[in-house]
Amino acid sequence: MNKLNKLFCLLFVYGFLYTPIIVLITYSFNDSAHSLLWHQFTLKWYQKLMVNSDLHIVAIHSFVVGIVSATIATVLGTLGAVCLYRYQFLGKKILHSLIFILIISPDIVTGISLLILFSALKVSLGFWTLLLAHVTFCLPFVIVVIYSRLVGEDKNLFEAAKDLGATESIIFQKILVPLLWPAIMAGWLLSFTLSLDDVIISFFVTGPEFDILPLKIFSMVRVGIKPEINALCSVLFVLTLTIVISYQFLTRKRQV
Repeated sequence: MNKLNKLFCLLFVYGFLYTPIIVLITYSFNDSAHSLLWHQFTLKWYQKLMVNSDLHIVAIHSFVVGIVSATIATVLGTLGAVCLYRYQFLGKKILHSLIFILIISPDIVTGISLLILFSALKVSLGFWTLLLAHVTFCLPFVIVVIYSRLVGEDKNLFEAAKDLGATESIIFQKILVPLLWPAIMAGWLLSFTLSLDDVIISFFVTGPEFDILPLKIFSMVRVGIKPEINALCSVLFVLTLTIVISYQFLTRKRQV
């Protein structure tokens, strides 16, 4: 009976999480533009999505911002996590606390704060302001992920490397990076996902000449959910799932 209860709870949780996604993907193949009733199977919404050049441009914008911001945030986050773990400096505890404050801070506060900053600096809103904003809100997540991995490592390993004559750069390249590689990849994937689906902060810091997928989808949904949106969200879900599975495969292969 205990096993049945666990199985029921597991099915309930996964059903609650994934049923809306399954419904969305199912209706992306429904041959009806407005009705919620099932008519017949069709691929025309995906065909329309493939020839929609505006969505292609917006998708390229989103992926460029996501990849670049995730890469920058991962590099800076890795260096920041290592500094917080290995070195002592004035204000270390305060800085560590501020990182968690940035994580729990509401997106609307971050968005308005960045907008005020860019306005005060007289910076035109567009690609660069959007990129800086995405790096800003992704950076704390990367630091926390990598720092959590570092806490579980043995500090004597680094001291032993020093005793053997290894410099700080060699310790970082030969010891820290290989040890932290799964966490680095996890931080990059988390940053990319956060960047790809951010709406609130992006709404405040991007200009009218540079649009991204989340804002485009949000503007399309305001006038009604169309089957093209279902198809687009299905493609994004499959893409995200592919990235996660690839990450699991690569990390498992590396561990073996």
